[in-house]
Amino acid sequence: MKYNPDIHHRRSIRLQGYDYSSSGAYFVTMCTNNRECLFGEIVAGKTALNDAGNMVVQWYHELENKFPDIQHDAFICMPNHVHFIVANMPPVTVGADRCVCPNKTGEHADSHLHRVVQWFKTMTTNEYIRGVKQNGWPPFPGKLWQRNYYEHIIRNENELNNIRQYIINNPINWQSDENY
Repeated sequence: MKYNPDIHHRRSIRLQGYDYSSSGAYFVTMCTNNRECLFGEIVAGKTALNDAGNMVVQWYHELENKFPDIQHDAFICMPNHVHFIVANMPPVTVGADRCVCPNKTGEHADSHLHRVVQWFKTMTTNEYIRGVKQNGWPPFPGKLWQRNYYEHIIRNENELNNIRQYIINNPINWQSDENY
């Protein structure tokens, strides 16, 4: 069905007026569609990733290569979701009136968070489809990832450290996690 603004009312969960390409750190959570456990399991409070889960980890580490103006931080791949922190690096002043982002290729100097997440979802989905066809990974119903994602703008060092701890402890808290 084609988008009709009279009947389709998508409400953005993004912070109105905030520039997601500006310097700062972001906490992101993405869940598999229908919260299917496709990436492994939790055994004795630790992640036991399967090949699909290891593939997701590899693509997370590729983010800095694709978007040189971001840095990755804490990350966890759970059986049916991922949590991670990414940070946009601040521009570097090169003259009285010029700033540039530290970007090797110039390709993605404006790494908006939604572009980073979109690229990650695309690459992991394509790789997962190859895994289904070539390696017998379990197929997923419809889409690999849920349509949206959760993001939180990290506002200070204390919040950053609390979120890092949450990510580290996620496997231990698996049984009580709402995404489980």
